[in-house]
Parts: sequence; structure tokens; C-alpha cells
Amino acid sequence: MRMTSGWESKFVQSLKLNRTQFVMNRRSKWLWIEPITGSRKISNFFFACLLFLGSLGFFVVGISSYLGRNLIPLLSSQQILFVPQGIVMCFYGIAGLFISSYLWCTILCNVGSGYNKFDEKEGVVCLFRWGFPGRNRRIFLQFRMKDIQAIKMEVQEGLFPRRVLYMEIKGQQDIPLTRTEENLTLREMEQKAAELARFLRVSIEGF
Repeated sequence: MRMTSGWESKFVQSLKLNRTQFVMNRRSKWLWIEPITGSRKISNFFFACLLFLGSLGFFVVGISSYLGRNLIPLLSSQQILFVPQGIVMCFYGIAGLFISSYLWCTILCNVGSGYNKFDEKEGVVCLFRWGFPGRNRRIFLQFRMKDIQAIKMEVQEGLFPRRVLYMEIKGQQDIPLTRTEENLTLREMEQKAAELARFLRVSIEGF
């Protein structure tokens, strides 16, 4: 297993995979390239906008209660005392603005996006992900296909269901192939696991 930050960009160029080619799976008899959706999802955009506007409203009302006048006419603070309600609203507003800033950063950087590449001809499996800006902005993992022992399915039902596919590697910890935020149905997950196990010629396990 390797994590690099330089030569994987040349690797991507050698595959001649531009952005339009990442829109759909690229699959042949010997090669399977699966794009991974990152943080740029409609649900993330909606939640980040909602959190930002709500936090900004809390902060403005808290400041308005301190100044004794409404900074925004639609947000009345006449019934709110600065101590303690105004201080609490300012605190929650600032905390929410920090969280929304973090969410917007993940969206702009498209954290978590990338691809899974299974090359039977070369006998290698390559996993590429975009991270946060910095030294490990590009995360690249490579394994030998013969070291893959099984495809594992983690299924947890309930209020917060969790369905994740893992790849069991000899001598390594299990490597997740899907994100918990993908919200795959059980049928979709089983179908995906079956196709991948058939391509890699390994078994399927559940836990």
C-alpha cells in the first residue's frame, strides 16, 4: 500500500482520463474504472446553505440585542435580552458559521472524489481520492490484485442505516470502496458487490 503526492498525476494522464470520462464507469474485459462521487452533492449544497443562513441569522439577532436595534428588519431582537439569550445566540451563530465554512471548503475542494481502478491485465488495483489542500491533497493507494481475498459488505439497518463495501487485502486492514454517504439500497449494494467479486474472482462476505 502506498500514499503518494506526485507521480499519481502522471498516472492519471497515462490513463488519458479527462473529466468527461469520469461521468460514467469505464469497463472492459480487463479494466474497470469506477468514479467516486465526492462532496459536491446537491444534499451537501443544500445543507451548507441552510446552515450558513441559519447561523448568520442567529449571529445577527445576537448582535442586534447587544446594540439595541435591529440590524435586519426581518430579524427582530426586541424580545431578546443580550444576557443571556443574546450571548447564547451569538455563540451558536459563530459555531454554525465555522461548521458551514468547513462544509463549503469540502465542497469547493471536492473532498472524497476520485476513482477505483481494477486492472486485471496489469494485476493491480488503484484507489485515488482527493483530500484537503496540502501535502496529502492527492491520495493514491495501490495493491496487487492477487492479494485481494474477498469483497465484504457491512450492512447496519435502523434509524441511521450504514451500507459500505470493503475490500479485504492480505496483510492489510479492510479498504472501503464506497462512502457511507452514498446511501446505496441493499439491492444496489448486493448487485455492485456481486459484479465486483465476479470481476476480481473472489468471494463475498458479510459482517
